[in-house]
Amino acid sequence: MPSNLHWRIRLRTQPLAVKMPKKASNNKISANLSVGFVLMPSFTLLPFSAFVDALRLAADEGDQSQQINCQWTVMGPNLAPVSSSSGVQVKPWETYRDPQQFDYIVVVGGLLTETLHGSQHVINYLQQADRAHVPIVGLCTGSFAMIRAGLMHQRRCCVSWFHYRDLADRYADVIPVAEQLFVDDGDRITCAGGAVAADLAAYIIERHLGQSWARKSLRILVMDSPRPANAPQPQPASDYQVNNKWVIRALLLLEQNLSRPLSTDEIANRLSISKRQLERLFISETGDSLQKFYRKIRLNYGLWLLQNTERMITDIAQETGFADTAHFSRAFRAAFKKKPTEYRA
Repeated sequence: MPSNLHWRIRLRTQPLAVKMPKKASNNKISANLSVGFVLMPSFTLLPFSAFVDALRLAADEGDQSQQINCQWTVMGPNLAPVSSSSGVQVKPWETYRDPQQFDYIVVVGGLLTETLHGSQHVINYLQQADRAHVPIVGLCTGSFAMIRAGLMHQRRCCVSWFHYRDLADRYADVIPVAEQLFVDDGDRITCAGGAVAADLAAYIIERHLGQSWARKSLRILVMDSPRPANAPQPQPASDYQVNNKWVIRALLLLEQNLSRPLSTDEIANRLSISKRQLERLFISETGDSLQKFYRKIRLNYGLWLLQNTERMITDIAQETGFADTAHFSRAFRAAFKKKPTEYRA
């Protein structure tokens, strides 16, 4: 099989023998909830599929995918497939429709470089939706597309902790929020991405169809009750006061590798910089050696897990990269003057 073979998902606008809802007199689809999806290049599959499946499962009484309660479609400037970040392709069902026919336009982002520079037609369509006063939802880095379209000035914008610094550094007129799952700012709704898209979809479904339909979706998706918008993200954002580009890139690697800490040699190799230079820059910017600062990050994450989750201390020790619970407890007590068990109590 060729190594560059791309699998394609060809989605139907409806199951066979199912009629689409008729258009109402106000140009809205007659379903109680109508959503139009637009995909940025290299979009992430999980938030897209989680949101779509939640709609699908709330759309009818059974599990027939009939677009009765909900209606949705995937749009583009043409019917050319759009590649996701994993290489899986999704073919739009139709070209851009009048946004006034929808209750929401949902833009799905993905790889940041592509979202920041690609698909001007998506940006134009979001601006058209804004002029039509249609609420816009950003999944994953879809919020960056909304910012590009000029729709988030002085707005609260939910962003994954992974992209918090990207947003804060680029857009001083946007208020980044990385301590919760999603943000409902009226006609702008932004979501950190991943599986949170199912929680957000349930939130919107409950608003339009009622709680029973939202819970039906999540039960079939084998999920508990929907997490609220202000539930904490799995890992907090960190705001380091550093300026050197090498140190910033090193810090990103540290935060991405908490459960399996990297050696200084590994980090230097990944950054294509000498170990000696990296250590010198790190001490100059932070006042600590790289590994000492690394331990601080891991312990602060452990503290956050103790505060915000019910996870066992053994699991927290493993999640923060310590060899065992005893090692974690000693380091935690040295940093915070209490044992983990005492802190949680």
